[in-house]
Amino acid sequence: MAAMVTQMMTSLPRMSSSSVTPPIVASPTPSALPVRAIPGSYGLPLVGPFLDRLDYFWFQGPETFFRKRLDKYKSTVFRTNIPPTFPFFTSVNPKVVAVLDCKSFSNLFDMEAVEKKDILIGDFMPSLSFTGNIRVGVYLDTSEPKHTQLKNFSLDILKRSSSVWVSEFLSNLDIMWGTVETGLAKNGSSSLIVPLQKCIFRFFTKTLAGADATSSSEIADYGFAYLDKWLALQIIPTQKIGILQPFEEIFLHSFSYPSILVSSGYQKLYDFLKKEGMEVIQRGETEFGLTEDETIHNLLFVLGFNAFGGFSVFLPGLISTLGSDETGLQKKLREEVREKLGSTQKLSFESIKEMELVQSFVYESLRYSPPVPFQYARARKDFVLSSHDSSYEIKKGELLCGYQLLAMRDEKIFSEPEKFVADRFTGEKGRELLKYLYWSNGPQTGSPSASNKQCAAKDIVVLTASLFVADLFRRYDSFSVSSLSLTAVEKAK
Repeated sequence: MAAMVTQMMTSLPRMSSSSVTPPIVASPTPSALPVRAIPGSYGLPLVGPFLDRLDYFWFQGPETFFRKRLDKYKSTVFRTNIPPTFPFFTSVNPKVVAVLDCKSFSNLFDMEAVEKKDILIGDFMPSLSFTGNIRVGVYLDTSEPKHTQLKNFSLDILKRSSSVWVSEFLSNLDIMWGTVETGLAKNGSSSLIVPLQKCIFRFFTKTLAGADATSSSEIADYGFAYLDKWLALQIIPTQKIGILQPFEEIFLHSFSYPSILVSSGYQKLYDFLKKEGMEVIQRGETEFGLTEDETIHNLLFVLGFNAFGGFSVFLPGLISTLGSDETGLQKKLREEVREKLGSTQKLSFESIKEMELVQSFVYESLRYSPPVPFQYARARKDFVLSSHDSSYEIKKGELLCGYQLLAMRDEKIFSEPEKFVADRFTGEKGRELLKYLYWSNGPQTGSPSASNKQCAAKDIVVLTASLFVADLFRRYDSFSVSSLSLTAVEKAK
């Protein structure tokens, strides 16, 4: 996972320091739009999916793969194949309808029209043996009774952890930056990946599970690595890594890896939570009707896949963007943080909410480089899907694939969509754009509930990332980062 994080963060955004006026265009109502046959093709059986797989992983890469087809069909909605595919994924149907603009993308959140059963990663689903042979909440559709229990359990965990969230996060950042600064002084540069992942791991085990990682030296030292491996083996068949071809195709994209390769580390994490997270586990059983096994495996998934995995991609992206900035953004953020905090005020969710530029920077990072680039949904029934200029008939059972990176660069919604504009979401017009920011499996203006699949931690993710940025500029006047290593730092005066 560390290597995957590094690979995903190598392309830094082009930044603009001035805000832009959003060009939000009122789209015609669905009834006024022409009905168009969905363009694109799945190709010949076996051959079409295999050729698309080679384009996706080898010859083009995901972004170019979608851009070329968008240009070819002159449509933000089209048919294509998505890996994993032939030869060893015979049970996976690679056929999807791609939706690449904000309007068509929003159909992924209409729970009356679509369902989310077992489609976190398209039609591919890792073996249930990775999660103790239990279908954890992320794979459940909203129509399944267990989904309500698990979503409410997740919301409850977040609510109860709010009282210690900020203090735990800041104390773990103290440890992380102390480690990084020591490495910088000793070697002239210091890698951020391992200290950051240890920080994130300790923070989430304490806040989400009530479990102190330092109670076990093995978990404290290697728990994050156990999660890295567990995560990587589940998603490798769907990820472009960028190593020497054709070996990546042969060994990483041709078959699923068995969970036995990571079962030892996963069991140690399971046993750790069972022992140290007893209060949270008992609450899952007594207040939400879950079994002990269901509670622990779901807690591990939320902690490991959603929280640790998401932040392991998102926070390095924030650091890389800021550490390579040459537009003066560091100065502007530093000035806002120092002004809002004053000489004595401590960082808190309340103080963060006053930092408009800091929050806008986080929102723009989520727009420009979403940590989870894909959202999927399967048609629950026949329905009409609309883009900005056309309507399309979707049949029950068809799989919709939303490539978020391009949907969030919809030129009819965002001015200069290919530029990173740090203050894009400031002011009244900027706040209006939040209803088109879909990183959380729903709009930023939406509310997570048992009736939808929106990320339970949607709001706290933004606040936590904003805390991270504000803490940086409380500590440092400036800093430089290269390849996810801190190369220079000037401490706050």
